[in-house]
Amino acid sequence: MSGRHDGVETPYTAVYLIFKKDGKIAFLLRSNTGWMNGHYSLVAGRVDKGEPFTRSAIREAYEEAGATIQPQDLKPVLIIHRNEPGSVWVDLVFEVLKWGGELYNAEPEKHGELVWFDPNQLPENMVPSARFYIEQYLAGSSYAEYGWNK
Repeated sequence: MSGRHDGVETPYTAVYLIFKKDGKIAFLLRSNTGWMNGHYSLVAGRVDKGEPFTRSAIREAYEEAGATIQPQDLKPVLIIHRNEPGSVWVDLVFEVLKWGGELYNAEPEKHGELVWFDPNQLPENMVPSARFYIEQYLAGSSYAEYGWNK
């Protein structure tokens, strides 16, 4: 659960990465994570305490997909204030302008596969928030709220 300070909830923070190639976006199939297993999501992860957002994005890209990224190759494209049952998040979505290495499933203990999907033809088994993020990204939004009308 996110923390509370003087009655105000302190949100968790996470980074999401959009890798684009040949008009498609990279997604990981979640498995053995305890949350939304069997659903596709973007390469992503929680920001560690004391970690700048770009460093977190670079770390997650390498840990999950084997990509090496330079900070200048991360383009911030979307901020989302997300309300999930039991927790509140601020998510930062970066488009990866270029990277080193061929993307692959670098955490097979947490993901079933890394695949490339046309963002306009996503499969049914998408993490709902990830689907929303892609829709917002395609629409050119820079800020969105998710899960507050539940």
